[in-house]
Amino acid sequence: MYALGSVGGSLSIIAWGAFNTYASIILGEFRTKHPGCHSIADMAEVVGGTILKEVTGFLFIVAYVLCAGAGIIGVATGLNVLSHHAACTVWWAFLATIVCALTASVRKLEHVGWLTYAGFASIYVAVLIVVVGVTQLDRPAAAPQEGPYDLGYHAIANPGFAAGMVASSTIFYSSAGTSAFLPVISEMRNPKDYKKALYLCMSIVTGSYLCFSLVVYRWCGKWVASPSLGSAGQTVKMVAYGISLLGLIVSACIYLHVSAKYIFVRILRNSRHLQSNTPIHWITWIGCTLGLSSISFIFAEAIPIFNYLNALTGSICFAPLGMMLPGWFWLYDHSHYREGTHLQTLYYWLHWGMILLGAFFLVGATYGVVLEINDAYANGIIGSAFSCADNSNSS
Repeated sequence: MYALGSVGGSLSIIAWGAFNTYASIILGEFRTKHPGCHSIADMAEVVGGTILKEVTGFLFIVAYVLCAGAGIIGVATGLNVLSHHAACTVWWAFLATIVCALTASVRKLEHVGWLTYAGFASIYVAVLIVVVGVTQLDRPAAAPQEGPYDLGYHAIANPGFAAGMVASSTIFYSSAGTSAFLPVISEMRNPKDYKKALYLCMSIVTGSYLCFSLVVYRWCGKWVASPSLGSAGQTVKMVAYGISLLGLIVSACIYLHVSAKYIFVRILRNSRHLQSNTPIHWITWIGCTLGLSSISFIFAEAIPIFNYLNALTGSICFAPLGMMLPGWFWLYDHSHYREGTHLQTLYYWLHWGMILLGAFFLVGATYGVVLEINDAYANGIIGSAFSCADNSNSS
């Protein structure tokens, strides 16, 4: 919001929310027409063959490993807050990784389904507490507490290319996890209700992002903590992180579980070990969850800033998964639109536009994020990889 301004940021949140909702509709309709597709990689195989399937599967895994890394950063930050940095941040991140890995190792998430509801509630309540808390401060907790200061609130901002792309990529990423909706369809009692669930989900997500970000930006301006749960002062920060800790763990757990399940099924597909409780079944499953957890931990410590890791995930992974591939899927099923009516021809080229937009974000946003990360290292915002420094400003 600081990079784009309140008007630009609001329009971006609404536009990306609508865009990601439409991409989800395309994925759902493609799956209905091609019922053998369980994941977005299966869909990629339909339109582009084995090579595209493998590339898509790799991006899918990397995307959710990076998402899990962001969750690990959040948990480590929360433990620093609650303990006043009583231990090295790397140790807190390692502890968070172990907890998330063990939780993700439950074979079927339906066995711990209540955790997803509890996790969502804890995150939502924690953010709401911070949103209310920032409105009660005379000035932002991170701002100078004496003398004049620049709030940094703008209705319309003029960011440079790198900052604008990072901001747009972060907002796009915040509701772009639509490729993870696909496995859920097969577990629904009535898969035809997919769109109802989708509209409810995306309405809540987009509306919440819009309202919460506008309030926090109006009261904190450029003095927003990362993650933003620390924006309302130490006391509110401790309450918010205490409440949200379960949600941060569950979110990382789900990301790890989804990516591990993909690898697990690929390894044991067409084998009796896939459904049987054999030693090979469990060794493979635990190996997938622990292996991906380790990679998430490394990413979390190499890029220990929540916003940058999110923006990088959006540009490298979700630009292809959430923009380019949905456009390609639609073109595959509607190739006849190119020679149809004027309106159909317009639809056809607009979906080519989705592919081009994704390619632009893949290159442009990744370039912007890399520049921002380099600047953060150069300016001391990121001290070093695997740093023990307090990432919560609580000590």
